[in-house]
Amino acid sequence: MELLNRKKTGKVERPVKVLQFGEGNFLRAFVDYMIDIANEQGKFNGDIVLVKPIEFGSLDRFHDQECQYTVQLRGIVDGEPKRINRIVTSVADAVDAYGEYQKYADYAKLDSLRYIVSNTTEAGIVYDASCKFEDTPPASYPAKLTQFLYRRFKNFGAEEGKGFVILSCELIDNNGKELEKCVLKYIEQWNLEPEFKAWVEKENIFCSTLVDRIVTGYPRSEADEINKENNYVDNIIDTGEIFGFWVIEGPEFLKTELPFDKANLPVLITDDHKPYKQRKVRILNGAHTSMVLGAYLAGQDIGAGFIPDTLNTAIYDEIIPTLTLPKDELMDFAHSVTERFKNPFIDHALLSISLNSTSKWKARVMPSLLGYVEKNVTLPACIAASFAFYIAFYNGNKLTDAGLIAERNGNEYTVMDDRAVLEFFYNHRNDSNSELVHAVMTNTDFWGRDLTEIKGFEKAVCEYLEDTKTNGAYEVMKKLI
Repeated sequence: MELLNRKKTGKVERPVKVLQFGEGNFLRAFVDYMIDIANEQGKFNGDIVLVKPIEFGSLDRFHDQECQYTVQLRGIVDGEPKRINRIVTSVADAVDAYGEYQKYADYAKLDSLRYIVSNTTEAGIVYDASCKFEDTPPASYPAKLTQFLYRRFKNFGAEEGKGFVILSCELIDNNGKELEKCVLKYIEQWNLEPEFKAWVEKENIFCSTLVDRIVTGYPRSEADEINKENNYVDNIIDTGEIFGFWVIEGPEFLKTELPFDKANLPVLITDDHKPYKQRKVRILNGAHTSMVLGAYLAGQDIGAGFIPDTLNTAIYDEIIPTLTLPKDELMDFAHSVTERFKNPFIDHALLSISLNSTSKWKARVMPSLLGYVEKNVTLPACIAASFAFYIAFYNGNKLTDAGLIAERNGNEYTVMDDRAVLEFFYNHRNDSNSELVHAVMTNTDFWGRDLTEIKGFEKAVCEYLEDTKTNGAYEVMKKLI
């Protein structure tokens, strides 16, 4: 079979409008996929250049296929399994910021360039004082961006309309604003002229965004079968779930400039992305975190098909009532969440998801607990039980370099979290149930507050923990449904 290439896809040349820092699976199955659809429907008419922003790795597979690749989205739609295949042709080129520095840097002079997209991981948006202006390129992404912006400014001056719309997709709070802060620090550190700083602030828009799609990447075990079905060879196939949602915080005119809604794409441009992030963190991530540890203790290793049965009460009765968006929007999102958890194409390995559950419970579940108690003056049963599952899961008896060793049905598993968390639970391994619950709840380093101050919470968690250890997590879950 022939390798996928431009001749086979009929690639149409378009002006390059997007420079994308990050050539990884997520952006290719999310942003580039959406732009491809917008191009097809005549709503965008722009191509993308991928930038490899780190030293290691190779772009050979991209060049071999002339940057053409397949995205296959898989999931449950209206109760039925579904696959969607698309050959993405929106990527025009891929460039190595290190190995092809000059070629990469010269894109700053491209008149048609308007958008900068990035997904450089949570650790990507950091200020590294060791970065120098003369580095080719600097190590950190914000330093690279500052240097790139400066080249743009030097080429076009303060000409109106030559700045960028910068769309940060990294999974940190206020990603766009945090990126802008780093850029301004580099301008100060490198003693760049005040006129440049003024141009950055006036002509460039740093948008915070929320991205939501599970992308599973190259389907190693299925690639040969997919290639056979497609009748071509694709060595950079990308897979993910069908659900997708992109919230962009930006000015009103972006709705005209980026008319994704006209292409029926799941993109929302708004002046405040925070309610949508709260919805995702509380309903999707919070519900998942609340029951993952209990599901594992109940004997499950993979979440799909099991967790949704235990989540409905938590989502609809305990989490949604604490949120501020219109109820119909919350209900629609909750419905999509339960379908996503049932997705047979995505293996939700519960032990992998359990990583760092202490900080996850604080960020994702505790706000719903506090909101529910404040609104109802009673305790949310599923959330209280989830805290008991958390304590039971972390109740290990052996500390190793790999983590805290605990047991499920006589078989060992490894709890992985910050070392201080693991040491705390190890030091309390011989506590009674009530002593352990009290010690965990009063550890303000974990929660930022004393959880025993929540009326009735300590007593309820003690009862759920006792029930879990005596009768098993599954029996506790059945009582909650």
